[in-house]
Amino acid sequence: MRTAFYISDGTALTSETFGHAILSLFPVKFEHKTLPFIDDEDKALRAVEEINSAFADNNEKPLIFHTFVDPKIKNIITNSAGVSYDFLDHYVAPVQAELGVDAQPKTNRTHGLNQDYNFRIDAINYTLENDDGVTTRNYHEADIILVGASRTGKTPTCIYLALQYGIKAANYPLTEEDMGRIELPYDLKMHRHKLFGLTIDPERLQNIREARRANSRYSSMEQCALEINEIESIFRQEAIPYLNSTHASVEEIAAKIMTTAKLKRHRY
Repeated sequence: MRTAFYISDGTALTSETFGHAILSLFPVKFEHKTLPFIDDEDKALRAVEEINSAFADNNEKPLIFHTFVDPKIKNIITNSAGVSYDFLDHYVAPVQAELGVDAQPKTNRTHGLNQDYNFRIDAINYTLENDDGVTTRNYHEADIILVGASRTGKTPTCIYLALQYGIKAANYPLTEEDMGRIELPYDLKMHRHKLFGLTIDPERLQNIREARRANSRYSSMEQCALEINEIESIFRQEAIPYLNSTHASVEEIAAKIMTTAKLKRHRY
């Protein structure tokens, strides 16, 4: 198994995003290691020791995806036993030529206190306070309200929408009481235009629930199939847009919701 390192003098999120996108194209298994805040020469030397150790363990050169502002630190990393890839080097020069403006590298500029920081913080706070139908009194502030059966991915999707896009996302679990009426609860009807449904294959839902509450009615195949069937009927009856989360990552689900619901990333 090859090792992939994601290294930066900042959060390393850019390195991770770039590296994961590239490696996902190849049918090869990797051990992934992220080394953020490598912002001085001592830390860089310790990172090199870890890279060289990975090479010694399996005799395969580790892949290193990195972004550095300080050329001295970058030089230390690129002289390790790994193979280095810096996508900024590849793109900065042609973009600089097109814009006619010299690049001005600055550590943490990508993920620092930028324009949409406050929006994201507010959105995260809102999402955590309006999770799992705990309260509905703030739904007038929501950009979107996810609905669906328990364990269909509503909470992680809401958190990702808040963190990545600054979206205030609430979520409400549809229960047997709601399904018995084959209609939306009153609190949801009041915000009908903000609703978006998540569904899932019953077999997958049963596996997830079994791990959480084994050998219960809640995790039985019969119950899972019943809930999904009833909830999808509600979605169709009420013309609520929805998607199946069975084979999609949180990132994919969030991106599809943004597109389908025509939501815009919040910025100043």
